[in-house]
Amino acid sequence: MDPTPALSILDLVKSFPAPAGGRVEVLRVPGLELKAGQQVALRGESGLGKTTLLHLVAGILEPDSGQVVVGGTPVTGRSEAQRDRFRAERLGYIFQTFNLLQGLTALENVVLGLAFGKGADRAAGLEALERVGLAHRAHYFPRQLSTGQQQRVAVARALANRPCLILADEPTGNLDAAHGRKVIDLLRQASADLGSALLVASHDPQVLEAFEDVLDLARINQVRPHEEEL
Repeated sequence: MDPTPALSILDLVKSFPAPAGGRVEVLRVPGLELKAGQQVALRGESGLGKTTLLHLVAGILEPDSGQVVVGGTPVTGRSEAQRDRFRAERLGYIFQTFNLLQGLTALENVVLGLAFGKGADRAAGLEALERVGLAHRAHYFPRQLSTGQQQRVAVARALANRPCLILADEPTGNLDAAHGRKVIDLLRQASADLGSALLVASHDPQVLEAFEDVLDLARINQVRPHEEEL
C-alpha cells in the first residue's frame, strides 16, 4: 500500500466573521493524518465544525492558516479554480443533501462530476453506478428514483474518479435506518476495493457503530464549544 498519507493536516485554523464584528474561531486542529485505505468516522454533534473541517479538506473553504495535504499534494495555497480541479480529480465528496441536478439523468449527474476533472467518461460513470447497484437506473432522472437511490447516485458520483480520499458529510441524514446502513456498507466496500481512505462525519450512533476507528472532533479541535457563536 502507498506509504504516502491520504490526508495530512497541520495547524489548521478557520474563523468566520461575527455578526457584531470581529471574527469567531470555529476550528483549530493541530494535526490529523489518515493512511491510504484507512476508514474513520468523525463524531461530533451538529454545529460543532464537522462540515467546516470537511470543506477545508476538500478545498471548498480556505483556512485562515495551516496546511491540508491530500495524497501528497497540498490543497491549501491553491487558487479556487485549482482547488476545484483537484477536488474533481482526486477527491470524492458525498453531501447530506445529494446535490443532484434534477434535469440530468443519474448517469449524466455522475459524468458531469468527472467533466470538471480529467474529462467526461461515460464508461467510468456506468462503472460507478454498477458499483452502487444502479446501472439499470442510469437513464432515470432523480425524481424517478427513491431517496435511497438518489443518495446512491451521489455515492457513485463521488467514486467515479477513483479518489484517493472519500469524504462523506452526514451521508445518512436524509435516510431511514435500513437505507442508511446500506449506504455506509457501500462506502466502506468501495473504500476497500479502491484503496481509498474514507472519512465520514456523523453524529448518528448507527453510523459510528459501523466503524472500528472513531475519532471525536472535540479531541482534535482545540476550540471548545462554548467559545463558538456559529
